[in-house]
Amino acid sequence: MDTPLRNWAGNVAFGAADFEQPTSLAQLQDMVRRAGRVRVLGSGHSFSRIADTDGSLISLARLPRRIDIDSAGAKVRIDGGATYADLVPALHASGLALPNVASLPHITVAGAVSTATHGSGDGNKNLAASVSAIELVTASGEIVTLRRGDADFAGAVVGLGALGIISALTLDLVPDFTIRQNVYLGLDLAVLIENFDAVMGSAYSVSLFSQWQDDVIDQTWIKAPTDGQTPPDTFWGARAAEGPMHPIPGMNGGDCTGQMGIEGPWHERLFHFPIGHKASAGAELQSEFFVARADAPAALRALQAVRQDFAQALLAAEIRSVAADDLWLSSAYGRDSIGFHFTWRPEWERTIAAIGVVEAALAAFDFRPHWAKVFVTPWPAVRERYPMLGAFRGLAARFDPHGKFRNPMLDQVLA
Repeated sequence: MDTPLRNWAGNVAFGAADFEQPTSLAQLQDMVRRAGRVRVLGSGHSFSRIADTDGSLISLARLPRRIDIDSAGAKVRIDGGATYADLVPALHASGLALPNVASLPHITVAGAVSTATHGSGDGNKNLAASVSAIELVTASGEIVTLRRGDADFAGAVVGLGALGIISALTLDLVPDFTIRQNVYLGLDLAVLIENFDAVMGSAYSVSLFSQWQDDVIDQTWIKAPTDGQTPPDTFWGARAAEGPMHPIPGMNGGDCTGQMGIEGPWHERLFHFPIGHKASAGAELQSEFFVARADAPAALRALQAVRQDFAQALLAAEIRSVAADDLWLSSAYGRDSIGFHFTWRPEWERTIAAIGVVEAALAAFDFRPHWAKVFVTPWPAVRERYPMLGAFRGLAARFDPHGKFRNPMLDQVLA
């Protein structure tokens, strides 16, 4: 490639020898079959080098979109290149829904699934938990299908691309529903810590945004099913916003999904940013660290104690809850979790120093970093926090014995 291909944020220049975009499943199989090393690129919304390769980088964006909805079975089968923006309007039109989504609609479903991306809500698992079947183009170019209940299924869903390229997914659905979204300003951090479970459990989905400049949660986003009740003017002492808010100060709240308690379809409220609008800041770096739900109040105190050492590098930070699952490399494997997300200024040295401060503060809680975001914790410490990593190492060796899908990051994961 003459011009380096970069990720969405611009912080990763991929080292691929060639970039290919198949237009059919047969082409994809052939590309994988003849490749030496190969990785797949989704929407490019990874901030780590998880998608990088010195071989062939493949995008599935030009595959024919397949959205096969089984209304009676409450399932949908999609191709490996489909984004949530492709999928969710079709589901809504069919009277069906996903139980939860991430912040952004333009990311690929396969990319979100394979890295354990999530939304928020005490009863909501990460997005991969909706997968009931996964189809992989393996190193030989053959297609392997795994279904929930199969011996390898729980290891394959959050697979980091180590087993093959996801060519199709089947997702479980729920009936269509409506949501209202309200934002409250100025939640005292001490009140949050004292009442953490009540705050996070107060609605279907709760997100807490803070600049960590003082001892306050700047914005509390409450996404609740519509029930005919008027939303309260205050929430644990925080006051209702008087207009649409954006998580990043100074940015336009009109670029976010509808607020002010106005009800709307699930896919027009659960995302933070609507389809077709600018998402987040763009020029940014991101990190995210997951601790056990029970450790969240202590983790908040630990971050509060060092906030002056990382806050200046921040654009925004978000706190979300994720229910436990049984997917081997999920950040919520075996434990209800709280994710501490950080959107950093695109200033590498200052951001890396700030990430080091945050990780040191959270180290006592055996945090798990998001696979697709920036972290500096040594790999031995990361590996020991995933109890099923040894089993996954064996699974990867069976599916890809010659390391076709490996890259330097996966070499570290599987060491």
